[in-house]
Amino acid sequence: MPDAAMHAMPSKMPQTPIAPQQSQPRTAGRIRTVLEMIKFEHSIFALPFALTGALLAARATHQQPHGWPSPAQIFWIVVAMVAARSAAMTVNRIVDLRYDRENPRTRQRALPAGSLTVQFAWLFTLAAVAIFFVAAWRLNPLALLLAPVAMAILLFYSFTKRFTNWSHLFLGFALGIAPAAAWIAITGHLDWRMLILCAAVTLWVGGFDVLYACQDVDYDQRAGLFSVPKRFGIANALLIARALHVGTVALLCWLAASFALPWPAWLGVALVAVLLTYEHSLVKANDLSKLDAAFFAMNGYISITFLLCWGAAAAVWKV
Repeated sequence: MPDAAMHAMPSKMPQTPIAPQQSQPRTAGRIRTVLEMIKFEHSIFALPFALTGALLAARATHQQPHGWPSPAQIFWIVVAMVAARSAAMTVNRIVDLRYDRENPRTRQRALPAGSLTVQFAWLFTLAAVAIFFVAAWRLNPLALLLAPVAMAILLFYSFTKRFTNWSHLFLGFALGIAPAAAWIAITGHLDWRMLILCAAVTLWVGGFDVLYACQDVDYDQRAGLFSVPKRFGIANALLIARALHVGTVALLCWLAASFALPWPAWLGVALVAVLLTYEHSLVKANDLSKLDAAFFAMNGYISITFLLCWGAAAAVWKV
């Protein structure tokens, strides 16, 4: 009997911890793959502008207690933004699957590499859309009424590169509606001045997307896709991106003046202008090696800087 027990124990003892040790890394890996597919970290680009719209709405209209958005409103705005962007990015990856497989720069993405299936991507999209509509419903009736329009705009962008060189501005507009949506989420109506911020975000995103598209000129030519760099060449595309960003700064000045915002807002505009100037200094027609730094790091700094400065302006604003 002791010998039998001794032989039985080794076969049973290692069986208990194996399953959780294997399932946890597998689950974590799947989550990382999904977040990479939707470029979750890029949510930082548009979200600060949406939050700025929410702050301005609450402070300007005095409709909220103490003149600030409630924690519930902020929560549902963030949920709506992340869900809407996740759905749009996933659809973009689905409809571009053929091109992602052919393009050396993108063939290691989750869908072309087979890390995720198209069926999973569609299910994920439906879940994200459902969450977006729930968030809109939790905000107010107008937000829910306009939710299908917002989702249609976001999803339509994925097809624009097939027929227009200015798909960059469609992308900009898809993200640029975020401040207006946040204003509606807080107040239940829209102030025309939010359209200035929408235009500023449209030009800002359109400009950095022109920069980003410079690395795909050769592939766009082979695949028959449209873009500003393909149509006008990289050197001219850089000039166009600069012009779009000059327009961004001009519109932000107009917005600050239209609301008569205090000095932190103007400091924010100045810092955005400086960061945009530095971003463009990193990218040259004959040297795109720093393009990732210009696209990811600098645009993240720009959006966060804008939120901090304009949030401070809202705090000291004598409305």
